[in-house]
Amino acid sequence: MFEELKERVYCANMELPKYGLVTFTWGNVSEIDRKSGYFAIKPSGVDYDRLNPEDMVIMDLLGNKIEGRYNPSSDTATHIELYKAFAGIGGVVHTHSPWATSWAQAGRGIPCYGTTHADYIYGEVPCVRCLHGREFDAYEKNTGRLIAEAFADRDYQAVPAVLCKSHGPFAWGKDGFEAVHNAVVLEEVAKMAARCEILSPQIKPAPQELQDKHYYRKHGANAYYGQKN
Repeated sequence: MFEELKERVYCANMELPKYGLVTFTWGNVSEIDRKSGYFAIKPSGVDYDRLNPEDMVIMDLLGNKIEGRYNPSSDTATHIELYKAFAGIGGVVHTHSPWATSWAQAGRGIPCYGTTHADYIYGEVPCVRCLHGREFDAYEKNTGRLIAEAFADRDYQAVPAVLCKSHGPFAWGKDGFEAVHNAVVLEEVAKMAARCEILSPQIKPAPQELQDKHYYRKHGANAYYGQKN
């Protein structure tokens, strides 16, 4: 019944090892069909080289499994909260990619030090706090809620990624493939930022005027980067 959605999510998941974003089974991609309210997600703990499209698990936004022989990703509840909070997204990805995760473990957001970052992400990639106390009783769900709260005063489409302190990154996009694309960009800018601080410990973020120029030439009503057709 959901063959096309499963195929898309399978292919998006296979992009993670291709771009070096996952080790073993440390990652997952989902994509939602907004019309039905169902989404497909990678099964929990299944090696990438053993995955097939039919292994993707179909879920609803109440956390019910609709179709699939495997249990869904352990991060499913986080994906659900992001889909509920961010109406304009269609895909979510979570990895433990090493450079982005290093910033997360340090509890630091990633500043915008240059135009590579500014081309894709408007300003700092935030790092949300650790959960604590009773929040661990619904760990994955509360992780999603914490991310949503952090974006109450941020544009989740202009900043399509976040770090969770002592954990790792999440990214999102209009579909699963754009979410993976943003996760790849996040990993690259995390690497560049870390090296930048090594080379110049007193470095400051790029001038706001430069950040604005690079972001808005690719995004928004007056964007002119790329081809029209």
